[in-house]
Amino acid sequence: MVKSFDLNGKVILITGGYGYLGTAISESLVHHGAKVYVLGRSRDKFQTAFTTLIESGKNIKFIECDIASSASIQSAFENVAQLESGIDVLINNAFFLQGQDPFSMTDDQWAKGIDGSLNSVFRAIREVLPYMRKSGGGRIINVSSMYGIVAPDFSVYDEHKSMLNPPHYGAAKAGIIQMTKYYASLLGKEGITVNTVSPGPFPSTKVQEQIGFIQKLSERTCLGRIGKPEELAGIFIYLASDASSFTTGQNFVIDGGWTTR
Repeated sequence: MVKSFDLNGKVILITGGYGYLGTAISESLVHHGAKVYVLGRSRDKFQTAFTTLIESGKNIKFIECDIASSASIQSAFENVAQLESGIDVLINNAFFLQGQDPFSMTDDQWAKGIDGSLNSVFRAIREVLPYMRKSGGGRIINVSSMYGIVAPDFSVYDEHKSMLNPPHYGAAKAGIIQMTKYYASLLGKEGITVNTVSPGPFPSTKVQEQIGFIQKLSERTCLGRIGKPEELAGIFIYLASDASSFTTGQNFVIDGGWTTR
């Protein structure tokens, strides 16, 4: 039997699902038939991002969740479990940071960044496992970054200091890749797959106003351009679907060839 990319009926939770990249991922999941629950802190941002889908009655709903809080994550998952028969897929896309300057970053800023980008993923994995175990399997998809694999090319930032990638971001994203391997090895026998997606240069609409910076990013890729949000969404469809049933512990780098150079 040919494995299908159809997500019809699958219950998918995504943190950070109404952000620049999260919106494209969520929309694509809905398009392929999934029941999508967007976990976040702002119902208003959710409604703004998905006005058309909501008004057309598509399967996308908001669940309040703060990834900084284990209790909030527990509550969010319980809320979904009361509405659905199980949780099929968890996408850990949200993160938060404080601080940027590698020379003056405080201990508190470092700790905040690690908590928001790495510890939060651990919390979400821990809290979703009882639901996936109960249903006999599931998919966990973590989001890392090309900067979890390679160091920044600091020449890109020479004239754009405000865009500088901070040190705790890459450290946390590297940790996510290792955490993915750990849980993939641990949970494989239970039918739970764990994979990572590592995006490359997908700057937000606001950042794209910095034409010189975007040119620097574009020149660094093999394709000579930055990525579009919809170009990232496809890998999540694959990893959430039955087509990826023998895929686990992997890191999928979607970077226009940046890390090949």
